[in-house]
Parts: sequence; C-alpha cells; structure tokens
Amino acid sequence: METRVHPSPLFGIYCNEMKYIRSNSLKRLFSFGRRGFAEETDVGFVDPSCEVHPPTPSWKCFSYEELFDATNGFLSGNLVGKGGYAEVYKGTLNGGEEVAVKRLTRTSRDERKEKEFLVEIGTIGHVRHSNVLPLLGCCIDNGLYLVFELSTVGSVASLIHDEKLPPLEWKTRYKIALGTARGLHYLHKGCRRRIIHRDIKASNILLTADFEPKISDFGLARWLPSQWTHHSIAPIEGTFGHLAPEYYMHGVVDEKTDVFAFGVFLLEVISGRKPVDGSHQSLHSWAKPILNKGEIEKLVDPRLGGAYDVTQFNRLAFAASLCIRASATWRPTMSEVLEVMEEWEMDKEKWEMPEEEEQEEEFWSFEDLEYA
Repeated sequence: METRVHPSPLFGIYCNEMKYIRSNSLKRLFSFGRRGFAEETDVGFVDPSCEVHPPTPSWKCFSYEELFDATNGFLSGNLVGKGGYAEVYKGTLNGGEEVAVKRLTRTSRDERKEKEFLVEIGTIGHVRHSNVLPLLGCCIDNGLYLVFELSTVGSVASLIHDEKLPPLEWKTRYKIALGTARGLHYLHKGCRRRIIHRDIKASNILLTADFEPKISDFGLARWLPSQWTHHSIAPIEGTFGHLAPEYYMHGVVDEKTDVFAFGVFLLEVISGRKPVDGSHQSLHSWAKPILNKGEIEKLVDPRLGGAYDVTQFNRLAFAASLCIRASATWRPTMSEVLEVMEEWEMDKEKWEMPEEEEQEEEFWSFEDLEYA
C-alpha cells in the first residue's frame, strides 16, 4: 500500500496555486510570452548562443505515477545525485525520453525548503538558453519534483577529476568555458529578470553528448529587481572554495558574486585541480600568486602534455585573474569576461588597479577569510 505524505500548511497553499496553474496557465507561467525573444536580449552585448524559441513551449505537470514508473519506483540504482535537501534520479518516460527527476527529500521538508524548491520552479521556468539546463516540467503530487533533460555525459567535475578517464582535450575545455560564460551572461543580462545563480561550480555544469555545457541546479538562485544594486542574504549558503569575499563576510549578493565563482571554475577547467585540495588550500589562493607573478604556464593541467592553444589559454587565465579579485568593484561583468575570452586583443591596461587597490588585494588572505 502506498504511503501518502501529509505536507505542511504552506505546501497546501502552493498546491492550490499550482493546481490552478495546471488547469489554466502553466505554459503561460513558464513561457516568454508573445512579446518575443528580442526583448530578452536587448542588452547591448549580443550572445551568439541565444536561440529564438517558440513563444509557447510545452511545459508539463507530471503525475506522481509517471515519475514513479520512469524511475522504477525511485530505485536506488537510478540515484545519480544527492544534495542537502534533494535527490536526483535518472529515468525514462513512456515515450522513451531520458530525464532527470529532482525530488525534495522527505527529511528536509520544512516550510523554508518547500518554498525554496518552488521558487526554483519559478526561476528556471522563465529561462531559455542553450547553455542553461531546461526544465521539462514539475510534479506536486506526493511530494515536490522537478523534471529536466538527462545529461548522459555527466558534469564537468566528473570528467575533469576522474583519474580513470583520459584528460579532456583543450578544445573541449575551451568550449565548456565559453559556453558556461555565455549561459551565465544570459542569466545576468539576457533574461527578463536578473538571476544570480549563487552556486556556479564544475559539478553544476552538465554536458551534452557533444560537450555543450548547461548550467544546472538553481536551488540557491535569486531574482534581483532591476532597481536593486545588490541583495543581502542570510544564512550564507554555497560551496566552500567558490564564495566571494563580500558574500562570505557580509551576505552581499549581486552579479559579481557569480563572477568570482566563475573565475574559480575557469581555474578548475584549465588546471584540472579541485576547488579545494587535500591540504584544504583553495584553488584561487593557490593560483593568485602564480597569476600575479605572470607565471601562468604553471596553471596548465600537466595531463594535457602541452597540447593546448596558447592564445586561448592566455585569455582564460587573464579572465580568471580578473574574476577572482577580492574587490567586487574591480571584477568584470560577464559581458566584459566574454570580451576578454573572445576578443583578438586583450586590453590589459584597462584592468590595471590603482596601487592602493593592489595593496588591499594583497592584504586579504582568502584562507583567513574562509576559515574565520
């Protein structure tokens, strides 16, 4: 006999709302509307990877039975990921489509987590970009579930750090870095609402069969109204090794928070090193003195055996050096990051900091910051 879980009063309210949406306007909630994609991307920098999608995508509210059957009853052998409050199972729908089903765990069902889970639906429901993992639908029957396309290749982290696999060639790494930058730029500037992801890292960048990156896991994402310069958030959540100083110390969140994390991601892609090593040293703390001395060849993953494009590598290394600056003011926007990564000529003089700012950079110890 199937056990039914009695949700909290807050969940009941959301269920009523979602039932209304299901019967009236689920597509309207998750679609761009008929005003067109051009309105979304009219922000100066034109992202070549943005695609013009149909105005009425077919989002679906799945039944619990559909997801139960697709995952073989949420069989443990189908579990492909697990976080602090959710589990992800692979499954196959009746039509043969492979999907990933994200389920809020029963042990974590408090009102705050339920609210955050449903906020994630509203956040990614409006996102349409080739470098962001698309939402296929959701389910509110017998729990909370999100349904996504299944990444058959896995995450960037799983490919880079698995010593049993051959090293990713440079051409693939550059493609991953560029695609991720475009997806993040879209969230900041191309989306109808400013979205701050707050958890950009290699394990949250999934790959298609042709190694196209897709930003995933919007559990910590936040909308920022256009009139707000930043947002203060408590408690501090995120992944150690990726947290920007202003966020870790003061809970301040804006686009530059993601830029810092993207810088760490770039270092991870080009070096093959983990965000935190066995001695608990963060990747950006290891890389910063190397970058400051201009000895950037020491950043290259030795497993590449010297097989990499020097010009592309220099661009990524320089972009990373800008992104991990302690001062958010002197970090670039994602538009500027893309310019650095793609332009034929890099204007390094543009990014030279005043002497007092450089001294402030040297003053900050990231290890002291993160272990305070």
